[in-house]
Amino acid sequence: MMLPVVRGKMGNLPVELTSFVGRRRELTEAKRLLSLARLVTLTGVGGVGKTRLAVRVAANVRRAFDDGVWLIELGELSDPDLLADTVVAALGLREQSSDPSLELLAEHLADRRVLLVLDNCEHLVEAAAVLSETLLRQCPGLRVLATSREPLGIGGEAVMRVPPLTVPDPDRPPSLPGLAEYDAVTLFAQRAEAKAPGFVLSESNRVTITRICQRLDGLPLAIELAAARLRVLSPQQILDRLTDRYRLLTVGSRGAPVRQQTLKLSIDWSYDLCEPVEQQLWARLSVFAGGFELDAAESLGTGLLVQEEVLDVVARLVDQSILIREEAGTVARYRLLESLREYGYQKLREMGEEAALRRRHRDWCLQLVTQAEEEWIGPHQLAWITRLEREQPNMRDALQFCVTEPGEDEAEAGLQIAAALHTLWLTHGQLSEGRCWLDRVLAHHSGQPTAERIKALSANAALAAIQGDLRKGAVLVEEGETLAAHLGGTGVQAIVTHADGLQALFGGDLPRAVACFEAALEGFRAEDDLMRLIEDLVGLELASGLLGDMPRAIACKEEVLAITELYGESVQRACSLWAFALAVWQTDHTHASRLLEQSVRLARVVDDRLNVAMSLEALAWIAAADHLDRRAAVLLGAAAALSQTVVGATIAVPTLLTYHDECVRQARRALGMQVFDEEVRHGEAMTFENAVAYALDERRTASRTRADTAIGLTKRERQVAGLVAEGLTNKAIAARLVISQRTAQGHVEHVLAKLGFTSRAQIAAWVVESGETERTGSASPAV
Repeated sequence: MMLPVVRGKMGNLPVELTSFVGRRRELTEAKRLLSLARLVTLTGVGGVGKTRLAVRVAANVRRAFDDGVWLIELGELSDPDLLADTVVAALGLREQSSDPSLELLAEHLADRRVLLVLDNCEHLVEAAAVLSETLLRQCPGLRVLATSREPLGIGGEAVMRVPPLTVPDPDRPPSLPGLAEYDAVTLFAQRAEAKAPGFVLSESNRVTITRICQRLDGLPLAIELAAARLRVLSPQQILDRLTDRYRLLTVGSRGAPVRQQTLKLSIDWSYDLCEPVEQQLWARLSVFAGGFELDAAESLGTGLLVQEEVLDVVARLVDQSILIREEAGTVARYRLLESLREYGYQKLREMGEEAALRRRHRDWCLQLVTQAEEEWIGPHQLAWITRLEREQPNMRDALQFCVTEPGEDEAEAGLQIAAALHTLWLTHGQLSEGRCWLDRVLAHHSGQPTAERIKALSANAALAAIQGDLRKGAVLVEEGETLAAHLGGTGVQAIVTHADGLQALFGGDLPRAVACFEAALEGFRAEDDLMRLIEDLVGLELASGLLGDMPRAIACKEEVLAITELYGESVQRACSLWAFALAVWQTDHTHASRLLEQSVRLARVVDDRLNVAMSLEALAWIAAADHLDRRAAVLLGAAAALSQTVVGATIAVPTLLTYHDECVRQARRALGMQVFDEEVRHGEAMTFENAVAYALDERRTASRTRADTAIGLTKRERQVAGLVAEGLTNKAIAARLVISQRTAQGHVEHVLAKLGFTSRAQIAAWVVESGETERTGSASPAV
C-alpha cells in the first residue's frame, strides 16, 4: 500500500507503507535492463508484485534521472484516448499549455533526463505502446519502465517476467533457519506478525506455512490476503480452507486498487482482458495437471481452433502472463499457476464442458502412453521415459477420472493407461503407487474377460512379486489364467505365464520360473511382442544363471544384448548385464564388476533406481570377497537406503539372501561392529548421485581406461559419436548411416546422456581425448 503524495520537481514516487521483501535477483536484473534499454516492461500474472518491484527499481535509480522519476497509475483509466492526458496531469503540466497532450509531453521531455513508470498497462497496451514509442523517439533522455500483464510489443523493448516469490518444496520443507531463504515464507511471516500480534514462525507451524505459500503459488497478493486471515484463523485452518481460496482470500487493503483487493477480482481482471477464444482455451487447458506441451494443447484445442491456430493463442496467453513457459530439455512446456488453473476450471464448469474435456484429457493420456509403449524398445526410449515422468501429474488425474466416473469405457481406459505405465513405475521404483492404481482400476472394471484386464492383472502381479507380496500376486495370476483361458489367444496366455514365472522367481522356485519363462517366450515370439520378449529373456537369463545353467544364461544374454544394440534400448540391457553378473560373480570378480558397472551407468541414464540398488548390492558382495570391507559396508548401506525407497527390501530374489548374509558377516567380522555400522550409515546417507559415483569410483576418473569410459555406449552410438566429432549434423549423420533424422537425434541424445555431457563439442573432445576414433573408424550405413 502506498500513500498519495504531493508532486515535486524530482518526481512523485509514493512512500512504501509495508516492508519490501526479497526480489534481489529481480531488482538487479531490472536495473541492468534499464541501463541497456530505454523501455523495460515488467510482465507477470496479476498479484505477482510488478508494481512494488517497479517502484523499488525506480527509487533505486532515481539519482540517474536529473529531472525526476514519475509514477503514472493507469489501473483505473478505462479510456485509452485519455492516456496522454493522464501522464500530463501526473507531471503537473496541464495548466501550462493548451497544446495537445502528446505534443506537450514530447516538448516538455525533449531535453530532460526522466524516468516514466507506466503502471498497469495491460488494458491499454496499444495506447501505451504508441505513447511510449512516440516519446522515446523524440526524447533522447527519456526512459520508460512499464508494468503490464503482457509486453507492449514495440521495437527496443526489453521484457522481464516477474516470477512468484520463491517457495520451498512442501514435501521436503527446510529447517526453521532455512526458511529465511524463501521470500514467500518471509512475506507471510512479516505480514502475519503485523496483522496478528503474537504470531511467530515456529517449528510447530513451519510445514503448514510452507504448504500455504506453495498452495498460493508464491503470489504476494494471495499471501498477504492469507496472512490477514490470521486475525481469526490458525495457519492450519487457513490451509484447510484453501480448497476454496477465492472465498477465503477476500479481505484486502482498502487503499489498494479494487482489482487487487481480492484474489478473484485480480484474476477476473486478467480474464476480462482476454479475447473469448483465449478465455475458452484457458478454461480447456485447466484440465492439465503439472503442465503440458504444445501437442497436448493442440489435442484439447481442436473443435475450438484448427490445430495451426492453437500455437498463436497459446503464445497470446503466454504474453498475457496467463501461461508460464518453461524449458523441459529441448521442448517448451507450459503451465498455469494453481490459482489460475482453479479459476479456469471453474469457468469450464460454468460452460458445461467439464466432463467432455476431462474425457478428452483422458483420451490424450491414453494415446500418449500407447505410443510410448509401441516405441519403448528403440532409440527414443530415454525421451519417452523423460516425457512420461513429466506427465505423471496428468496421468494421475486421468486415472482418477477413470476410477471415479461410471461407465465401461472409463474403466477400460483406466486399465489400458495403468498397464502401459507399469514399466515406468518399475523403472522409477514407484511400485507401491503402481500397485495402488492397478488395484483401483481393476476394482472399477466389470471383470469381463478382456485383453486389457489380463494385462493389468499381470502387471499388478509383477509389481507385487518384486515387492515380495507373493500371496496377492498368486491371486492376480490365478484370475489372469482364468480370463486368458476364456478369452483364448497366444499373446494373453504368454503375458499371464510370464507373470507366473515372476512369482516363481521371487518366491525362490527357480525350476518353475525357467519353465514359465520358456513357455511365455514361445508366445511372445509368435506374437512378435518385442518388449515382452526382452523382459522374458532377462527373467530366463537370471533364473538359468542362478541354477548354474550357463549355456542357457549366455544364450539369453546374447539375444538381449543383440536386440538392445539394434534398437538402442537401455532399460532391459542394464537388467541383462546385472542378471549375468549374478551368474558369474563367484568365479570371476573382475568380469562381474565390469558388467555391474555397465549396468549402473545405463540404469543411471534412465533413472532406474531399482536396478541401481540391486547392482550396488552385488558390488558389495564382490568387495567383501576381495576383502575391501569398508567399501562393502558403504555399498550395502547405499543399496539398502535406495532399495527402501523403491521396493521395501534390498533382496528381491530369496536365492540371493545367502550372498547378502555372507557379505554382512565378512565385513562385520573384519571391521568390527562399530566401524561396520558407521560405514553402513555413511552409505545410507548418500544421495543417489553420490552412491552411483562411489560405486563407479568416479572420483578417480583420470585412471579409467577408454573402454571404461565408453562402456555404456552401443556400437551404433560410438559410430554416431565419431560422426559428431567429424562435425556432422544430425541430418548428415542420418544420411551417412541411412537412418531417419529423428533416429540420429535419438542416438546423439543417448550419447550425451550416457557420457554426462551437454553439448556436441564435449562429445567431439571426448572422442579425440579417449582415442575413440580408433574404435569407431569410418561409420558404415545400416544394412
